[in-house]
Amino acid sequence: MAGHGMTKPGTTLGRAFGWVWKIVTGIYRVLIVVAILVSLGMLWFSLSGGPAPTVDDNVALVIKPFGTLVDETSSPAQRLVEQLSGETPTQTSLRTLREALRHAATDSRIKLAVLDVDEMGDAGVAQLQELSRSLAAFRASGKKLYAFGTQYDQYQYLPAVQADSISVDPMGGVLLQGFAVYGDYFKDALDKLGVEVNVFRVGEFKSAVEPFLRNDMSEAAKLANRAWLGDLWNAYQTDVTARRKLPADALDRYIANFAPALTAQGGDGAQVALAAKLVDKIQTRDAFRAEIGKLVGKDKDIGSFRQISAATYLSAWQHEHKPAKEAKRIALVVVQGAIVDGQSGRDSAGGDTIAGLLDDAARDKSVAAVVLRVNSPGGSVTAAEKIRRATLRVKAAGKPLVVSMSTMAASGGYWISMDADEIFAEPTTITGSIGIFGVLPNLTKPLNKLGVYSDGVGTSPLAGAFRVDRPLTAAEREIIQSQINYGYTLFTAGVARGRKLPLATVQNIAQGRVWSGQAAKKLGLVDAFGGLHAALEAAAQRAKLAPGAYAVKRFSPAPSFMQLVKTRFDIHASSMLGVDVLPAAWRAPLQRAARLLEHFNDPRGAYAYCFCSIAAPAR
Repeated sequence: MAGHGMTKPGTTLGRAFGWVWKIVTGIYRVLIVVAILVSLGMLWFSLSGGPAPTVDDNVALVIKPFGTLVDETSSPAQRLVEQLSGETPTQTSLRTLREALRHAATDSRIKLAVLDVDEMGDAGVAQLQELSRSLAAFRASGKKLYAFGTQYDQYQYLPAVQADSISVDPMGGVLLQGFAVYGDYFKDALDKLGVEVNVFRVGEFKSAVEPFLRNDMSEAAKLANRAWLGDLWNAYQTDVTARRKLPADALDRYIANFAPALTAQGGDGAQVALAAKLVDKIQTRDAFRAEIGKLVGKDKDIGSFRQISAATYLSAWQHEHKPAKEAKRIALVVVQGAIVDGQSGRDSAGGDTIAGLLDDAARDKSVAAVVLRVNSPGGSVTAAEKIRRATLRVKAAGKPLVVSMSTMAASGGYWISMDADEIFAEPTTITGSIGIFGVLPNLTKPLNKLGVYSDGVGTSPLAGAFRVDRPLTAAEREIIQSQINYGYTLFTAGVARGRKLPLATVQNIAQGRVWSGQAAKKLGLVDAFGGLHAALEAAAQRAKLAPGAYAVKRFSPAPSFMQLVKTRFDIHASSMLGVDVLPAAWRAPLQRAARLLEHFNDPRGAYAYCFCSIAAPAR
């Protein structure tokens, strides 16, 4: 029958249903694409902001940091996705909180402020001191400040001490531990794998490479770390005991006696904190809300007191006080995270990106001066040098350049700062670490165990050199070490020139040693204590602008539409990599090592990096 050109009924029916199915699935796919595009369009539209928010009379300003306290939120696209999807923010801008408090202090509509630290995660001591000063200034205006926490760790507690009244939940307490530096060391693991790590460094105290060479911290590293940790802990204790009117050794005694005191109270940490005068009240969140509600009234829609968040208030204030078009501006460029070659990433500062922003500020005719805000442990020497040269182009354009150091501006973070007209830091800023190192692993042994061997010929002794599957020759080692030595010479000479110090003095205080801001000021590595606002005022003064008579213009890379798309689908990428299936004890060190190696992308393999982060607090 088929030979007579007749079509089978089943085949015809199948083709018909096939076409119908294709049409249905095609429409379905189009609808999905349209829905995604509409959602992303709304996301993109929200970048320009909706209608201006308003501020009611007699409301409480709520200072509630979420996630990590940062100097600049690293991904505006991710922040918008979090807002629209209802996800908890992963970062909070320190500047937003400080600016909101500064303006609210003189705003008659704001009656009081509430500090809620329950959702605050990581923060640097220097950042917390800046926030504490803003809270103190708000309180000094005559307005009351109230703090609430379910369970205070020592970072959450530091800004809370500025409150007129500190409340803690009956199930909570105040957990103070002091500061420590702990790291993971891989020598035995690398030896078992047969991986040889070739390390080249300059500086007696340059301990950044120790995890590859040792199973423990060297005595030189312990000596340096004890010094700057002691400075930070002394500053922390002074801030707390002075504000709470406690003896100078009150926190040391609280920590030393915490275990027996907790046992004596039957495990009630809130009572231990109250007895030590670290808190003023033990009450539930509902009771706290009711207390504030009596002062500003209740908002039935949200079931709490009448309030406005710091971000919403600042947005409203900025809409009400738009700077005049002819007003001069201070450019603000933020360097946050490890310094890497190329473009900035989610938690890194790219040399090309930051240099481009500084060049934009240098060319902008409305910009009278530039403030470089640095919160970085350093990284790629090549990228740091690109940024430093861009700072020189700012100065060559006749614009003052002032550096504001945040929690950390060490190693490469100091490299990019050394030519500034003026450097501000907190006493608890971690800085210095003037040293250089290089790392080149050799995988010959593990590859040989797998039956993989390297062999070949070349036209000269250096042909095929510096490969990870071949051991380094004496000549290759000499080449790398000479380059590292040269980088260190450039670093120390640059510090001497920029800071106007004798080279011998710089060589004595360099050697890769880490200093606290307090020590750095005595050594001449920084000029003055103060936060971002002090640096902005200093830049304005150098540009001959009246105090406060300027606008701050943030220079940061704007997210493209495709970045918004990428961000939406990358948020949960880490969980898709299978890391979460690993035992918890393995997961953290492996993730830290992976993040670190990701940032080591200098084209010449030379790094100015500081492994000097304070260990995360227990929660």
